Amino acid sequence: MATPKQHIEHIRKTTFSIGGEKNPLAPMLDQAVKYLSAELYAKDVHFLMELIQNAEDNEYLEGVDPSLEFVITSRDITNTGAPATLLIFNNEKGFSAKNIESICNVGNSTKKGNRKRGYIGEKGIGFKSVFLIAAQPYIFSNGYQIRFNEKPCPHCNLGYIVPEWVDDSPSLSDIKQIYGSASTLPTTTLILPLKPDKVNPVKQQLSSIHPEILLFLSKIKRLSVREENADPRLNTVSAVAITKETNFVQRKNMDAEFYTLHLSAEENSDEFEKECSYYLWKQKFPVRQENKVDMRMEVEDWVITLAFPNGERLHRGMEYSPGIYAFLPTEMVTNFPFIIQADFILASSRETIRWDNVWNQGILDCVPFAFIEAFVSLVKTVDGAPASSLPRMFKFLPVHSSPFEKSNSVRESIKAKLAEKDIIPSESCTAQQFFHKPREVGRLMPAFWNILKKTREQRVSLHKLSSHGCYVLNSSFDKPEYDHILDFLGVRPVSSEWYVKCIQDSNIVMGVSEETYLELLHFLAVNWQSKFHGTGMGNIPLIKYVGTDGSVSLCSVNESAQQNGKTFLEDEELLNAAFPSV
Repeated sequence: MATPKQHIEHIRKTTFSIGGEKNPLAPMLDQAVKYLSAELYAKDVHFLMELIQNAEDNEYLEGVDPSLEFVITSRDITNTGAPATLLIFNNEKGFSAKNIESICNVGNSTKKGNRKRGYIGEKGIGFKSVFLIAAQPYIFSNGYQIRFNEKPCPHCNLGYIVPEWVDDSPSLSDIKQIYGSASTLPTTTLILPLKPDKVNPVKQQLSSIHPEILLFLSKIKRLSVREENADPRLNTVSAVAITKETNFVQRKNMDAEFYTLHLSAEENSDEFEKECSYYLWKQKFPVRQENKVDMRMEVEDWVITLAFPNGERLHRGMEYSPGIYAFLPTEMVTNFPFIIQADFILASSRETIRWDNVWNQGILDCVPFAFIEAFVSLVKTVDGAPASSLPRMFKFLPVHSSPFEKSNSVRESIKAKLAEKDIIPSESCTAQQFFHKPREVGRLMPAFWNILKKTREQRVSLHKLSSHGCYVLNSSFDKPEYDHILDFLGVRPVSSEWYVKCIQDSNIVMGVSEETYLELLHFLAVNWQSKFHGTGMGNIPLIKYVGTDGSVSLCSVNESAQQNGKTFLEDEELLNAAFPSV
């Protein structure tokens, strides 16, 4: 079996006719390289995302936690005169002979047609995107020590894809010194001597890697960025180490699963939240025939994942966080409090999805269905959970509109579907939770909630609270801080007649303390003109009086206007002022 060095010599001889017979396919290779060059520089390729995609698509030994490490240094270990060098370390299985042959070609990726196997790269650029920042990239992997050059090789007049064996600079000891001499080198190392005008942009990209970048990658568990200089004061890159851990997986059915994922980020500053857990809902939907496209023809199911941050999202000091992922983050801010992940077809820059693409439209049409399933599961998953724990789940609703028309359509569809779901918790006198459609539940005025709270504390029964024409919104949810959520859902205040029936059918008036009774009268008086004048409230027994026989009885507000020997327990002038009909 040939050694790695012999394999490279064989490729140079047979493919590129260096020291051998002329390859009859050489003209085709020449055209392919010209096309590659045009593609690289015509598109706004994000080299960092391409490299992360490659690492995610790599294969790893069992028992290995896949990791990707970026280290930038001012040391010129390649002796190419580079002002800075970026090294990328990946603990994958390493380059095989087939991988090497693929990288020495154009458009001959070993991952083609393997979308169903989980490969996420698709542009056919991958590793070659490094030429945007480095004229001579190096690969050290599984015994291979090679470099490429964007300039045409003097022996075959081709650039980009002609491998050259590296005997001296950099040496493995040079690489190990930068990585950390006490640590074992990962299997694969890319060394990129940076072009002078790319040093600052690369540092900026490294410093702005979003800490949520690992959320939807199935393999990579750890990603880190650091700068290594002899004098640490020269370091300008914001170092970060991002770690992902999946804590719990619960399969809901054959097509959906629900799990919790934990992200932590250690950074050389304390300006942002370092940990956050996310509820993830992952669901399959069959691809409809009318949404099929050539570049996804082999894919039979859309897999949509929604991430709900349980706390403040990790943002690493960034003002906005992306709302749409295609395995890796786009730059699209949806204003939704959850993240949408799917195999979207992207614009060449990776910054946005292609809104006009029928494949993407099919995915977006499925998002409301996935959201409803996920949301109902979140609200109702934990049996016996206290009602006070439920309102925070409602903060995941897309209350605010999006700057994108298509995502606003998703929002409106979610809103319409929520209206038909039993998701709103009602007030209950038992430990059991009951849920209802938003239109079936009503809100109470805060002052009346205070009266009801005291009524319960005084052990006066309120078991008929939801027997007056609508269910009463759970008290832990009926608060001003949730106004925007309840307005979005269409939860309205109860009618004035509800209060009439509630007081009439309970023992509040006679059962509560004198202090609470006065609070009830004050509540009615304050709201009499705006809420209760002209309603049945004037006809129910509310006012305490002492009859001719000395016993305490009740009369209505309307009846109290005719004293007929009644002696009111409350100040008569006060009653007249409070209830003008008295």
